[in-house]
Amino acid sequence: VTARAQNSELLTIKAAAELLGVSEQTLRRWDEAGKLRAKRHPMNGYRLYLRDQVLAVKRRIYSEVDEAK
Repeated sequence: VTARAQNSELLTIKAAAELLGVSEQTLRRWDEAGKLRAKRHPMNGYRLYLRDQVLAVKRRIYSEVDEAK
């Protein structure tokens, strides 16, 4: 698996929430607000998140926390 393929991996809402340390409901709210848009599975409509986008949000969250200190 290439680095690019691994970073564009799709995560379930549960996996994305665990990676970010937030609840699944928070991710649903962020999706509705446009803060972190989910892709939708074409067959079942489940929310799927690109791993690289989730990691970018995680970096932004932690950089804001560090700046607030």
